[in-house]
Amino acid sequence: MTDRTKLILKFVLRLSVTAVLLWLILSRIDLSRVGQSIKDARWQFLIVVWVLAILAFGIRAVKMSFILKKQNCKVGITKIFGATSVTMLYSLIMPGLLSTSVKWYILRQHTGKGSNVFSSMVHNQLTLYILVITSGLIALIATNPAGNWQLPAICSVILVLLIVVCLSLLNRTIGPRLTNCLSNILNFLPESFSNTGRKILDQLAVFQRSPWSFHLKILALDFVSFTIVGTTIYIFAAKAARVDVPVGVLIWQCAIIFALGRLPISIGNLGVREATLIGTLALYGVEESSAFLMSMILFSNVILMAIIGAIYQLSWTVTGKKPAQQ
Repeated sequence: MTDRTKLILKFVLRLSVTAVLLWLILSRIDLSRVGQSIKDARWQFLIVVWVLAILAFGIRAVKMSFILKKQNCKVGITKIFGATSVTMLYSLIMPGLLSTSVKWYILRQHTGKGSNVFSSMVHNQLTLYILVITSGLIALIATNPAGNWQLPAICSVILVLLIVVCLSLLNRTIGPRLTNCLSNILNFLPESFSNTGRKILDQLAVFQRSPWSFHLKILALDFVSFTIVGTTIYIFAAKAARVDVPVGVLIWQCAIIFALGRLPISIGNLGVREATLIGTLALYGVEESSAFLMSMILFSNVILMAIIGAIYQLSWTVTGKKPAQQ
């Protein structure tokens, strides 16, 4: 079986999963109620949602530029934003983390430093995931949707462990020891893989040696792009669909949907997003039709960024330049 055939089969499988999920969701929703929700929607908030989505991606591009500089890779913010937008375009075909290979390819072509770009992207994703998980755990503790003591207790323990692990990795004494342990584990792999792995670990160690001011800057940018701007996107999407729930609920919903979106099981996170919102918002008495409309408004951000990515791709093609060239 050729690689092309495997790629087609994987796409067909994701398309099938997406179709089944959407069919299951639509089969339990009163479509007439969805039509009424669309009529009652406050569509003026949709423009705000789109503007905030572009702002969030712009802030993440700024963050990525700082990370790349630590690896001696000079890439303009506009280039990073364009690469991210093109990645969103391909995410409609290649799910989750697989679509990020497109971004890696573009940035590698631009810098000529594939492993450095990969290390930067790993650090970028790790810091974002840590912030997402932390925000989600704090929101779950504050809102306690289960209504018992077990959920806040479990979330508190996970949060403390997460903070301890992060501080240990950044500690000038403990961090290098953990890196050496990972390097020793690589000895059991084939030489080509182990050498590449050690090179990436050495590059990641650059971030361990970075001053706290750098880490605080990265954390601040993640906090603004995800917790503040990302939550505000959910707030206005909820307002547009006339969904009224506490802000804390929207924060942990955003975190859960973001995490599930990394799984390669559907196209553009369709089906997964809708099922999550419908299921969780039902806990707060929100009608399925309104939750479904809110999910569609959030999905419009994916389409918006994919359209911007298509514009970038066409621009690079028409001008006769590779995506990596300036």
